[in-house]
Amino acid sequence: MADTRPAEMPAEWAGKVPTQVFIDEALTILRAASETKVPLKMVGGLAIKIHSLNEEEFAKRLGRSAEPGQEYSDIDFATYYKSRDGVRRVMESLGYSKRPSTMSTSASQRQIYFHSKGWFYVDVFWDMLKAANHPINFRNRLAVDAVSIPLSDLLLEKLQIVSFSKKDMLDSLLLLKAHTVTVKEGLETISTDRVAHVLSKDWGFWYTVTTNLQGIKDHLKEMSVLTTQEASDLSSKVEKLHDVANAVPKSLRWKLRAIIGPRKRWYNPVETEETVGGFGIWRLREEGRPSR
Repeated sequence: MADTRPAEMPAEWAGKVPTQVFIDEALTILRAASETKVPLKMVGGLAIKIHSLNEEEFAKRLGRSAEPGQEYSDIDFATYYKSRDGVRRVMESLGYSKRPSTMSTSASQRQIYFHSKGWFYVDVFWDMLKAANHPINFRNRLAVDAVSIPLSDLLLEKLQIVSFSKKDMLDSLLLLKAHTVTVKEGLETISTDRVAHVLSKDWGFWYTVTTNLQGIKDHLKEMSVLTTQEASDLSSKVEKLHDVANAVPKSLRWKLRAIIGPRKRWYNPVETEETVGGFGIWRLREEGRPSR
């Protein structure tokens, strides 16, 4: 299906918005929100990229940016439900237009804004990342980090994906390479306490995350772009997370669900790009004037 996005962009971009443009725009939005005291923090792969700029050489070796197509397609943020009007004011002050409301389940938990030149869109989720196989609650957690939701939640956001892709794995590896895995939560650290707490309450979440962690560990053995030390350090971090997820005491609900196991679907289906993302977003922009 043809992309209907407006093509008002520099010819040298060859139809692809550079990653640095996404980074600069995300930081501009964060500054505008901070200046008006609107709690707005990043989620997603671009947030991992910004948090891991000290590992650019490693990121290049991983090859995420070498994948076909544009490296990023949108910018994702989290806020609180009570702050959604403040977010709208921030986005409109920067020239963005808001997507009309829909009856979509996940759309009822988010706002979508179109870049004034049609280069990309901005997705804003409130209170919970509901458009996920395993929703992540970030209520009362947006003050931990200046840029994004806490790093532990950024990692869980990737590891909760049932159809774990190559890009999801590379994002996870970059985040792990650039940061320390510690018990307690702190700036620029991934907390095993937080991961264990989340996974101890939901067997399905635990099953998906531990399956993906094991998959990452297995794949590390085959990654020739890593040095022996890098592979060892990453494997150690993955194993630490896997071990704590297994060792933490589980809730009664978790134990009862574990009896059924994967014979019954253990995750929430996620709406497709055609309804809430990708080209579907841009068709909606063309079909009707976005509400303000």
